[in-house]
Amino acid sequence: MVRTPLTPEERERGERLGTLLREARGGRSMVEVAATAGLSAETLRKIETGRAPTPAFFTVAALAEALGLSLDDVIRRCALVPA
Repeated sequence: MVRTPLTPEERERGERLGTLLREARGGRSMVEVAATAGLSAETLRKIETGRAPTPAFFTVAALAEALGLSLDDVIRRCALVPA
């Protein structure tokens, strides 16, 4: 299966998500947060660094819960900004 290349806007949204997650994680380790969310630390690392800019909804939901973020806040902080 060939994936459609991401648009610059989608990549930017992924970068905003990564920044939000890093900020919310604070002093907690990636391993701790990933384990709480039921993910691998490598998956969290990829999301935080923008190498996985379009994680699945349930992945984002699990991370939001582990970090004490509401999905509304995640959407508000990461949604595409109209030009």
